[in-house]
Amino acid sequence: MRRLENKVIFVAGAGGIGGGLARRYAEEGARVLLGDIDLAAAEEVVQAINDAGHSAASIRLDGSDEDSVNAAVSFCVEKLGGLDGLHANFASLADSNREQGILELPLETFDLTQRVNVRGYYLCTRAALPVMLAAGGGSIVYTSSIGAYTGGAAQVAYSMSKAAGHALMRHVATRYGPQGVRANTIAPGLILHPAAEAEISEELLAMCCARASIKSRTGRPTDIAALGALLLSDEGGYITGQVICVDGGTTMRA
Repeated sequence: MRRLENKVIFVAGAGGIGGGLARRYAEEGARVLLGDIDLAAAEEVVQAINDAGHSAASIRLDGSDEDSVNAAVSFCVEKLGGLDGLHANFASLADSNREQGILELPLETFDLTQRVNVRGYYLCTRAALPVMLAAGGGSIVYTSSIGAYTGGAAQVAYSMSKAAGHALMRHVATRYGPQGVRANTIAPGLILHPAAEAEISEELLAMCCARASIKSRTGRPTDIAALGALLLSDEGGYITGQVICVDGGTTMRA
């Protein structure tokens, strides 16, 4: 399908999921800018996309730095012809020690998590919105986590940051919907890509599979990209203000 034909999509954050997003959006016909603080990782994905006959470019992106974010949006406008969609996908995973609760987590880890995950999405949104509004609309997708809902004995800073992103999404959908801007959030469960597979323990994998309703496999980047392509496309034009969990039925929400 070519649901994103002639659209310019900025994917902020590469890695396993971000690479999958960029590949899918390019296959759907978009001109993609893939930004990441690890420029080499973004360049590798972009090279593969272009080698396959699609259109993509890369840029070094520090999502928590306003100048870096503004430069990426300017690249979309000046080099690619505009900005129709933003998928904010990066995250700090500094708060990953499952032995640390609020009393043990260093304050600097909390601050880093909020700076990247909350401030970063805020900055990307502030940079993208004026361009979309001037063009008559656009679509913003945020990658979150079911951790914003499920709670737990650890990763309190991470879960707080993801819940904050939901509030940002709803603000954008409510305030700018009348001007043609849609905003939605994808909340993944366990998504395995090569880098994640190398790090996840058998115990954690078994626990995640036990909690999900779908037992035959775990999530993949392609699952997130498939939904993202819909939300960024005109076919998703009546979907806004939603958090959609892609987690094999780990969470079930009314």
